[in-house]
Amino acid sequence: MAEYKTLKINQIKPNSSVFYLYLNRPSHRNALSRDFFDEFPRALKSLDQNPNVNAIILAGAGDHFCAGIDINTLSSITKSADRGRSGEWFRREIKYLQSAITALEECRKPVIVGIHGACIGGGIDIISACDIRYCTEDAFFSVKEVDLAITADLGTLQRLPGIVGYGNAMELALTARRFSGLEAKEMGLVSRVFGSKDDLDGFVAQIAEDIAAKSPLAITGTKAVLLKSKDLNLEQGLDYVATWNSAMLLSDDLKEATSAFFQKRKPVFSKL
Repeated sequence: MAEYKTLKINQIKPNSSVFYLYLNRPSHRNALSRDFFDEFPRALKSLDQNPNVNAIILAGAGDHFCAGIDINTLSSITKSADRGRSGEWFRREIKYLQSAITALEECRKPVIVGIHGACIGGGIDIISACDIRYCTEDAFFSVKEVDLAITADLGTLQRLPGIVGYGNAMELALTARRFSGLEAKEMGLVSRVFGSKDDLDGFVAQIAEDIAAKSPLAITGTKAVLLKSKDLNLEQGLDYVATWNSAMLLSDDLKEATSAFFQKRKPVFSKL
């Protein structure tokens, strides 16, 4: 495995196809430095292309998931006197930072996030791009950007309304108020809330193992079709999945799943 300044990758246990991807700046509450935006898409790509990886658990090292973007990252804005060139450069910079978060959706493998402690600003950008979200009761959240006099621009305003509803997203983004893990569950931001981090970690590990044991073709296809269908109407979505399955459905995985069912055994699928 490659070495990273802001991340850490661990296999959950020997011979498992589940891997942890940790935000690993615990002394900074995992605030997102410029190095993170360089490293995160590379780490996801390495896991995506690794045939031994079927599922990814995203977590934060230390006491918090993520305290948002590092102020030093924000302070690197160019001071060029040319307003046009400065604006053009900054737009490219924002697009580069956005691409690091979008890498979560571009990763074929499912990404399950376990959230504890703070999940603020850029942390919301990250979790809203993950596939499944869980948290502890003492986790707390804030779409914090307006308190820093900026408009959130890494994906929260685009993804959060589809998760918690337009009205909830508007209220959270305009007020920047802090909300709890239990409220996050009520709004649908997370699927389940746990009383302790140990309970969270144990459940997430089991869910990841369960998903990793399923057909890799079916799992990657389900993620891809769901993401694509967000941008399509019903008729277009049905046409898209018909085209997808016309290419992918008749596979060795289907034969193995059928045989395992009739033989009353667990299926064993080839690596992807």
